[in-house]
Amino acid sequence: MRFLAVLALLASSPLWARDAHYEGRYVDAHLHYVDFMQESEGMDAMFNAMDKARVEQAWVFGLPVVKKWEQSAPRRPRYFLGDEAPLYYYSATDDLLAQAIAALPQERRRRLVPFISGINPTDLNAARHVEALIERYPGLWRGIGEVITRHDDLTALTEGETPRANHPALMKVYRVAARHGLPVLLHSNLTSLREKTPIYLEELEDALKENPKTRFILAHAGTSGGVEARQAPLETLPAIVRALLERYDNLYVDLSWSVREHYLLDDDRPREVWLTLINDHPDRFTLGTDLVGHFGSMKKILNSYRPLLNALPEEVARRVASDNAKALVPEKGAVAK
Repeated sequence: MRFLAVLALLASSPLWARDAHYEGRYVDAHLHYVDFMQESEGMDAMFNAMDKARVEQAWVFGLPVVKKWEQSAPRRPRYFLGDEAPLYYYSATDDLLAQAIAALPQERRRRLVPFISGINPTDLNAARHVEALIERYPGLWRGIGEVITRHDDLTALTEGETPRANHPALMKVYRVAARHGLPVLLHSNLTSLREKTPIYLEELEDALKENPKTRFILAHAGTSGGVEARQAPLETLPAIVRALLERYDNLYVDLSWSVREHYLLDDDRPREVWLTLINDHPDRFTLGTDLVGHFGSMKKILNSYRPLLNALPEEVARRVASDNAKALVPEKGAVAK
């Protein structure tokens, strides 16, 4: 009877209270090689951080925008919110990454999964630019992203037309991605400041529905720190993510940055609704640090996911931390067709 009572107690305990400790390795599925000034600590610093954090592989990409240094600025900006100067699209970010990778020994190259990111998502030439990069660096690229749309302050400061997930330019990019078997890491906020409903959800669904052969990873589960830091989190987010996953087989979810800070954890305790969602869809979530050009905090960020991973069954934790990301990318880089 005592044994049965113990089993009953364990069954009634919250998932986060289970005695487990994730000791596996990681795939960092969201890592920017450069910052918003297109600068980086470099490959040595990045690999040193990866080794300390037990990161066996990383999806690595540049940043599609760069911060302008205006003549009136008292000093050179270091971050995109450093002053009121705009950002502009910077296609050279992919060449910076490609050249840095080309200088690496083969052993290190095998640990990197390079993505194309330096496209203007409102330019109808964007798909041609992707094809040109694949031709210029055959066999290198294994994904596209982070494609940035609906990114609150960042979008507001970027010059030109507002990007959205269903923009005709991106619809062409998605078709190129499907043709080459490349997944697309897409940042598309579901809502905006002063809005308590997912006003941009339809844009995302258009992209998913019209491109069933393209695999999408929704960055930060459709959230953004610029929104969540200034208003209450979107209460319906878990239900929205569940509905999207059940409706679209080509959608996956990136657990990084703002979704961790504002949704996944409550005082370092994983929320039951997210644990249930992940357990119900164990093959559809990835993990990333979202670092930008500076890598010293990689271990600290990944360790902050320990409460979540510890609360999941061991196999599910391993899928989220590494296996799902490995399964999403092709084994070989794209070549021109």
